[in-house]
Amino acid sequence: MARSGKSEERKNGEKIFSHSRLWLYESCPEFYKLRYIDKKVPPIPVTMPLFLGTATHESLEWLYHQVKHREVTVDELIEHFTENWIKQIEEEEIEIENEDEMGGYNKGVRFLTDYYTKNKPFNQKVIAIEHKILFPLDDEGKYKIQGFIDRLDMGEDGVYEVHDYKTNQSMKKKEEFEKDKQLAFYDIGLRETFGKDIKVRLVWHFLNFNMKIVSERSPEQLEKLKKETLELVKKIESTTEWSSCNGRYCDWCKYKRENKITYDEFIKSYEEIQKVSLSLLD
Repeated sequence: MARSGKSEERKNGEKIFSHSRLWLYESCPEFYKLRYIDKKVPPIPVTMPLFLGTATHESLEWLYHQVKHREVTVDELIEHFTENWIKQIEEEEIEIENEDEMGGYNKGVRFLTDYYTKNKPFNQKVIAIEHKILFPLDDEGKYKIQGFIDRLDMGEDGVYEVHDYKTNQSMKKKEEFEKDKQLAFYDIGLRETFGKDIKVRLVWHFLNFNMKIVSERSPEQLEKLKKETLELVKKIESTTEWSSCNGRYCDWCKYKRENKITYDEFIKSYEEIQKVSLSLLD
């Protein structure tokens, strides 16, 4: 277990959080401290599911940029995915466990082919791609949430639509969608930008199942989320003991197990390596 440690870096006096950042604290506080406070993360390989998700997102982003100006065939989409896949897999260290590289690639091709077939001719009224949101949790604006919406559309009924692509291998339950924080944060951000009275529709595209899930949040639900999130970030700031989750799928805990190393031992070895590196530069 890690101890002490001052919290969050500041940007113009503000403290910026994100959904993934908060999720990491709730999942493994020790890994959170390592990444965001110590800023001393070991060289952890990218997992195949994460690599697949990133590559798929990038091809869908490319697709929607292209269809603004011309028609795109499914072959062109797969060609973009393939070229991007080959280029990035040569550049990154990928951890392949339960499936080989070809298995991951074939999944991506299936995801994109199914999505293309289901959504062609792509006549959605797209407002923005990778749209940034930033909003305050408190009246003083000291704590803020930042995020990026995969795709923001305007529905035919005048409702803003937040579209999010998921490559998860398992499907969420209905109650999990109703409690999802990530897209609810996007909802709050849009209302901060375009007005409190706008209507927002949350849309998840589960590519592995070729399914679309739709949900909405009430103003009361969003206000409750802001309050709970503010309480969480204040809890993070007051944390002095950072426990590890010891989870099977936690990258940091897995690294510790495989290298038979503790948090304190890693920090010490990291600092020693830094000293050697600096001495070589002198």
